[in-house]
Amino acid sequence: MSEGVVSISAEITPALAGARLDRALATLVPDLSRERVKALILAGNVTGPGGRPVNDPALKVKAETAFALAIPLAAPAEAIAQQIDLVIPYEDEHLIVIDKPAGMVVHPAAGNPDGTLVNALLHHCAGQLSGIGGVARPGIVHRIDKDTSGLLVVAKSDVAHEGLARQFKDHSIDRRYLAIVNGRPAPPAGTVDQWIGRSDADGAASMR
Repeated sequence: MSEGVVSISAEITPALAGARLDRALATLVPDLSRERVKALILAGNVTGPGGRPVNDPALKVKAETAFALAIPLAAPAEAIAQQIDLVIPYEDEHLIVIDKPAGMVVHPAAGNPDGTLVNALLHHCAGQLSGIGGVARPGIVHRIDKDTSGLLVVAKSDVAHEGLARQFKDHSIDRRYLAIVNGRPAPPAGTVDQWIGRSDADGAASMR
């Protein structure tokens, strides 16, 4: 094993014969998602018989063929870990749900270099966060504004990260919000079926 690289060997089973290379390797190495395996293949980090690089994720594999995956270790995150109390309604080996309070920033940025949810997650999870993309970063797949409170789902593995991101992209996850309304809406109840954006006049939310 080279410094900064983890090597994994996998041999194609008869059941996977004829499958795409990326799908077969993702099945044999369940800690890696298919997209992560595909990225490794395209980066030249997967070799086949004779140590020859294999650069085609769609290659149809044969039974008993051995492949080696060279997985670069995730680079350290720029944010520092900080011990910050978190309200955690749910957590398992795949994901963690955070009840973010109003006033907490999700990501460090200018004006908020620390004290963020990212800093808190780096401490609480201690290396057990999604490293998708080759960076040891918290697997946050969605966010809410600083002054908004609510539940955030954070991935602790690449597979969970990509699965959650896909669900948010497909809008198959149900998200509900409570909002304070200025004035007396007419009618008092209804359904919002258009985009909501910040008002150009006073900063409040408006239809657009």
